[in-house]
Amino acid sequence: MTTETTKPPLDAPDGVHASDAPPYVDVLQQTDFRLLMAERLTSALAGVGFATLIGYQLYTMTRDPLSLAWLGLIEAVPALLLSLIGGYVADRVNRKRIVLATVAINIFCMLTLMVLARDPERFGLAAIYSVVALFGFATGFFRPASSAFEQQVIPMRQAARGASLTATMWLAGGIAGGPLAGFSIDFLGIPTTYGLIALLMFIAAICFFLIPARPVPPPDADETIWESLRAGVRFVLRNQPLAGSMALDLFAVLFGGAMALLPIFATDILGVGARGLGFLRTAPAIGSLLVMVMATRRPPTNHAGRNLLWCVAGFGVSMIVFGLSRNFVLSLVALFFSGIFDGVSMIIREVIMRVLSPEQMRGRIASVSWLFIGASNELGAFESGLFAKLLGAAPSVMAGGTVTLLVVATVAATLPQLRQLRLPDAEI
Repeated sequence: MTTETTKPPLDAPDGVHASDAPPYVDVLQQTDFRLLMAERLTSALAGVGFATLIGYQLYTMTRDPLSLAWLGLIEAVPALLLSLIGGYVADRVNRKRIVLATVAINIFCMLTLMVLARDPERFGLAAIYSVVALFGFATGFFRPASSAFEQQVIPMRQAARGASLTATMWLAGGIAGGPLAGFSIDFLGIPTTYGLIALLMFIAAICFFLIPARPVPPPDADETIWESLRAGVRFVLRNQPLAGSMALDLFAVLFGGAMALLPIFATDILGVGARGLGFLRTAPAIGSLLVMVMATRRPPTNHAGRNLLWCVAGFGVSMIVFGLSRNFVLSLVALFFSGIFDGVSMIIREVIMRVLSPEQMRGRIASVSWLFIGASNELGAFESGLFAKLLGAAPSVMAGGTVTLLVVATVAATLPQLRQLRLPDAEI
């Protein structure tokens, strides 16, 4: 399938012919988009803060890397099992309502963890992991609906600029979220920090609530749920740019990611504590934010496939350097560059999915994408914790970076449509 035959016209909004398209309006002038950016900012503050907090809490309770491995697995299993169903629902039910309902569940989870953190010895790890599983359940429905809704808010002809701006807000929140969580843990304690995260989630929900709902395209009345799911998966697998970009993200983060092991590096290898952990988590976000700001002016989509491959390779090299480092500053630099490479690849992946996804299948395609991303993030956390237990944290990170380079070489050799992909019109 060639790019030319799959791209919709980029000079018209979804469902509007080019000749009937309204005059060009910059995406930042649209109230709905500004609300979306505010939601992304506060959601990122909450999400990164939660990841920093829960990882630190579990590792300080157990001093066992496997506690981090189980954390990733317990969150991943329900999210991955429900992702395709979540995509099916997102293509048939009001996407805004799905997002708000799942955020309400997440707020409940944070408040429950706040109570559990007041007496962790009494409630034990099982109670914490149970709440994390519920969080993963909500994620399985949240991700496809949120992604599909975001694609409806951003005009097609401004896909690259819109993706860069929303990602910039997410990364800005990520930059602040790690250190804020670290300082809050030190000065306010773990229970209060959970309460602050719940408040941030509530603010994000208010921003999202103010965005008007978008219509969901009518589904095929004769199509069963299994036929619908198969259609979404089949569309992705038959499209080299979509399948290849998702596979790169899956294997790069599954084997090359080090975020789940940062509590070990901060505590045992670098000796920088909770505040140092916050800065380690922030370093990749700073690198990504830098390229996101640049991409709002010069999106990297002209040679999209080539740029994606080089950036994933650069991410692997950065992870190898991080695994070798025993110096806090060098570790920050390695993570900073990993964020630069990941930021560019993130923009390209978002634009590929936005441009190549038919409107009536966006929820299902987003669910497949999140299936890859969820496997890479949460199962990657399990893989990292398991190999850290067997090999040590640093050797497991270096091995993962090497595997990432091998995956890039394989994809480049076997998927020529991805390698040659160009999306210059998405830069308008």
